[in-house]
Amino acid sequence: MSIITIEQLAATKGPLLGIDPGTKTFGLAVSDTTRLIATPVETIRRKKFTPDATKIFALYDERECSAMIIGNPVNMDGSEGPRSQSVKDFCANLINLRDIPIFLWDERLSTAAVTRTLLEADTSRAKRAQAVDKLAATYILQGVLDRLRT
Repeated sequence: MSIITIEQLAATKGPLLGIDPGTKTFGLAVSDTTRLIATPVETIRRKKFTPDATKIFALYDERECSAMIIGNPVNMDGSEGPRSQSVKDFCANLINLRDIPIFLWDERLSTAAVTRTLLEADTSRAKRAQAVDKLAATYILQGVLDRLRT
């Protein structure tokens, strides 16, 4: 496959794997088979591409996912900067390893929204640091699930 459209994503069936690609970690979340709810799974500390991709593909296979949803960090004005290009390069490298459908989702402010929620819940700094990436992946994935239902 390749980078797909929302229409192509809607035509696939099965759970989706959500990824919040940070500079130091990947937050991972997965949907249920009916695509109603996104659930946080784990945070992977980035090392090198091949071992990171191996972990991501292992989770993708274990959960029998049909596509990956990857957060695209576009700028606030909607333009794409270096971080967005880095994510697109990461997607291209994943597709080179394995031909799977990938959908990019605008993830502006996802980490900020999750952090604000954790602060409102009076979560300690240490617990926020542990949870923010996988919760951001959940936020991204849930946004796509909600969009697919409308």
